[in-house]
Amino acid sequence: MSATPPRPPAAPAGQPLAQRLTRDKADTLLLLAAALMVLAPHFSHLPPWIGVLAGATLLWRAALTWLGKRLPPVWLLLPIALAAMAGVYRSYHTLLGRDAGVAMLVLLLAFKLLEMHAKRDLFVVTFLGFFVLLTSFFYSQSIPAALWVALTLAMLLTAQQSFQYTGAVPPLARRLRTTARLTALAAPLALLLFVGFPRIQGPLWGLPGDAAGGKTGLSDSMAPGTLSSLAQSDEVAFRVRFFGAVPAQPQLYWRSIVLGDYDGRTWTRVPRKRGLQRLDVAVSARGAPLRYETTMEASNTRWLALLELAGPTLQVPGYRLRDSDEMEQFTTDPISHRVRFEASAYLDFTLQAGERPQRMTHWLELPAGVNPRTLALAQQLRAAASGADTPQQLSNAVLQRFRRDGYRYTLEPPLTGANAVDDFLFTTKAGFCEHYAGAYVVLMRAMGVPARVVTGYQGGERNPVDGYLTVRQSDAHAWAEFWTQAGGWRRVDPTAAVAPERVERNLARALPRPAAFGLAPLLDLQNDPDSWLAQLRFAYAALNNSWNQWVLDYNPERQRSFLEELGAAVGNWRTALGAALAAGLLWLLRWQRGRRPADALAALYAAFGRQQARHGYARAAAEGPRDYAARLRTMPASAEKHAAMEQFLHLYGQLMYGAGGTESRKASLATLKTLLSLCR
Repeated sequence: MSATPPRPPAAPAGQPLAQRLTRDKADTLLLLAAALMVLAPHFSHLPPWIGVLAGATLLWRAALTWLGKRLPPVWLLLPIALAAMAGVYRSYHTLLGRDAGVAMLVLLLAFKLLEMHAKRDLFVVTFLGFFVLLTSFFYSQSIPAALWVALTLAMLLTAQQSFQYTGAVPPLARRLRTTARLTALAAPLALLLFVGFPRIQGPLWGLPGDAAGGKTGLSDSMAPGTLSSLAQSDEVAFRVRFFGAVPAQPQLYWRSIVLGDYDGRTWTRVPRKRGLQRLDVAVSARGAPLRYETTMEASNTRWLALLELAGPTLQVPGYRLRDSDEMEQFTTDPISHRVRFEASAYLDFTLQAGERPQRMTHWLELPAGVNPRTLALAQQLRAAASGADTPQQLSNAVLQRFRRDGYRYTLEPPLTGANAVDDFLFTTKAGFCEHYAGAYVVLMRAMGVPARVVTGYQGGERNPVDGYLTVRQSDAHAWAEFWTQAGGWRRVDPTAAVAPERVERNLARALPRPAAFGLAPLLDLQNDPDSWLAQLRFAYAALNNSWNQWVLDYNPERQRSFLEELGAAVGNWRTALGAALAAGLLWLLRWQRGRRPADALAALYAAFGRQQARHGYARAAAEGPRDYAARLRTMPASAEKHAAMEQFLHLYGQLMYGAGGTESRKASLATLKTLLSLCR
């Protein structure tokens, strides 16, 4: 393709656009459209200036193509490219890593479109487009993202195909159909390779630390506003499939992190360096374990969220596990990719009953000089108990205050000062779960009862289509535990005293409905599990879960399990898989050897018909080679052309309806091409 295409003569205004454009212009605009589709998914995560610059570059190239202008010189493009690379470095403070690397590839693809002077440059742009298209999976591997990639791939292949024609170019619709046929032919072999090719654990590429950035999840600290901001995220934290009956919603407490240190505002884990020793923790479980399978999304944290109380046989493929005296389960390395594991839980249990009170003193500590009004309130509550001051009764007194004194449950609590619990209990009286859990633990400790905060998730939404329970980041929750020597640690949820709907149903039911701007009926439909909109949402969620389970998370274990099941059905799975792969390759080779010559023969015959149609002798639809040859004898032409036409049609008839080896067909096709040039 030349950088200075000749200006075509003006065409009539009523002529279709495809006929008013020269072939070079049409092919280049098609390539630009494919490049825009390649770059579009990256605009959402790249800095805005990169998207604007890439879009402006494509628009500049389209204008040059449309107007037939020269491409810009190298001395102009080079400073722009260097400035863009400097901008990438300024935005990311590096030129390495996922985000910076993708940003440079996006800009290079856009700039390369302004520097196409030869056919080789077209291939460079096309294959660079394939590579940039692949990088979009770094950011999203959802079903819509995969469909967009498939559509973009079809456009790239169509653009690449368009530059291969040496004669007349078929209409765009026909080229798209050819691309669809090629893709359909490759799909069975790709599916066989996907199913049978040995898998490795984790992604195929190794990237620096930014590849796992941007994940959301619980942290090992909690301050006012921590969970309320997380609760506004609709991202999936994990999905659960129970092997038996699904527990009731109030039983679904997914334990993750236990917090015990408090500085007056922030709760953190109790550090081991303070001299705490691993205890011989007394755990007593009753009843049969509840078994379930968890598919946990990548969170870039080490903390697991497990149904209380987790069984001792837990294993997470690819990770080493650790636990604590507080019944926390965590991995030694951050969870950077989706993992699936089986777990068990005992819903009826006793933890650390009969422990010596001296070992519980660290769960009584409070910072000095902070929240004085709360400490005074604790003394009042204990005094009001008038002798009935067991831990359970003191807990009931705190919960009763939350119920009767006008407290509100809200995602947008007012700001609090240095004495955060004082401000919450006596001034704002509005908060999220972290406010209620934190204030409850402070009051219990001030009354001499060991207590601690537990963070994790509560509840989940069961999908009636596939039976999976989906737990989202919006289900993040904080509750509390207090200790008695006779009963050990007991769970109490202070939020349930103010908003019982949060525990019994879900977060949306517990919060006031936001302003819907006329969309209230639609919101009601979405929240009604029996409505058509909810059923549609459940169906899509089930489809997305199947995509995650069988495509994105098709790991070595799942591959081995699937092939073993396949082998049980058809015998030896290795033999069956090898036979299927061999059959697919054999079919593909036969298609290449058998179909391609037939396609080439048909193309030559069609080109011959177009040649003669320009002279007024178009071939009729039902006209065979002999009849066509007889009619062409009446065409006014030279003896050499008549002889070439006769020989062409005679040889075509032999190849089309006769027999011949592969080598003779190749030689005959070459002869037909030579004769075609003599029949003009």
